[in-house]
Amino acid sequence: MKLLAIYPSLDIRFVTVVLLAMGLSTPGQAEITSLDSANIDDVLNNAAVSIVNFYADWCRFSQMLHPIFEESSNIVREEFPDTKQVVFARVDCDQHSDIAQRYRITKYPTLKMFRNGMMMKREYRGQRSVAAIADFIRQQQVNPVKELQSVEEMTTLDRSKRNIIAYFESKDSENYNTYAKVANILRDDCTFLSAFGAISQAERFSGDNIIYKPVGESIPEMVYLGSLTNFDLTYAWAQDKCVPLVREITFENGEELTEEGIPFLILFHVKEDTQSLEKFQHEVARQLISEKGSINFLHADCEKFRHPLLHIQKTPADCPVIAIDSFRHMYVYPDYKDLNIPGKLRQFVLDLHSGKLHREFHHGPDPTDSTPGQEETGGEAASSPPESSFQKLAPSETRYTILNRGRDEL
Repeated sequence: MKLLAIYPSLDIRFVTVVLLAMGLSTPGQAEITSLDSANIDDVLNNAAVSIVNFYADWCRFSQMLHPIFEESSNIVREEFPDTKQVVFARVDCDQHSDIAQRYRITKYPTLKMFRNGMMMKREYRGQRSVAAIADFIRQQQVNPVKELQSVEEMTTLDRSKRNIIAYFESKDSENYNTYAKVANILRDDCTFLSAFGAISQAERFSGDNIIYKPVGESIPEMVYLGSLTNFDLTYAWAQDKCVPLVREITFENGEELTEEGIPFLILFHVKEDTQSLEKFQHEVARQLISEKGSINFLHADCEKFRHPLLHIQKTPADCPVIAIDSFRHMYVYPDYKDLNIPGKLRQFVLDLHSGKLHREFHHGPDPTDSTPGQEETGGEAASSPPESSFQKLAPSETRYTILNRGRDEL
């Protein structure tokens, strides 16, 4: 190359890094697909695994990641040459803000993983090095479905985990292909197993089937009754079993839950107080099942979250306490004792969606009766309103309130 001829003393490795950073690498080396609104769905939907770099050119951390990401792509492409198996892609979030908004990208660079076009809940959080990124992709190629080799293995399952077992006549079937796709997406939430041929014969009295074995020895198993070739139905059923309606939030998984982009409804309870948790789970299932997808139902250990509780003027002695974290403010449910009043918890969530909780946070309770001849605006009252029925926090509370991350408000 002319550059080498001009600077013969330059180390070839240094030049390579410079070229990668400048985007001047030779054709065919770094296979990074640039995504835009026209091609993003087609590219991601046709790849078993995609890792996407959401970046901004002005961000120096994005600039530092570019050559690393490209070299990782080179290494992975040598091991997995099929572009339908692994794709490395990138999105310029300044040029394509609609895509950044679609995937709730709020920081740069962000590495997100997709499977068959579906974005995984957990983004890549490993070391930003060539070796680490390449190894992460290798791990994603490992089959999450464990094949049972004997009938005895079915009786020795770890019942402290959520197990899904599929019984197939043959591994070379459309039924198994659908099951494997579902397992790949939910690999972090359930243990997936399968049995074939003679080993599965006793369980296939009515044909191939899938069952779910919940946590605990005494809880009965559940059978999937939908089409085994319908991915959407199979995935929806498995997700419902693998991802509990009410999940525990910890300091380890809190940011991942935040990245799902929907508010939290949280029960703070003492760890040993399983009765309050069971009551909360029951009422969420009874009153709020239709709200799944618009709000995350969580429970948290009062002792571990002692400091965040102080932000809502509570201590572990006050638990159980229910609150909504909207990522800007937190709103406290007036009285835990009212939890089993029909519709009370649901109304609390609906008041979040309607904006009532936010109005009350800033202006006090909405008026319940309008003065004759006047319309109720729901805005600021002409006179000083009575104190809100909900506890208030400082206006600076942010999306990371519950984690006490100490980050600036977005």
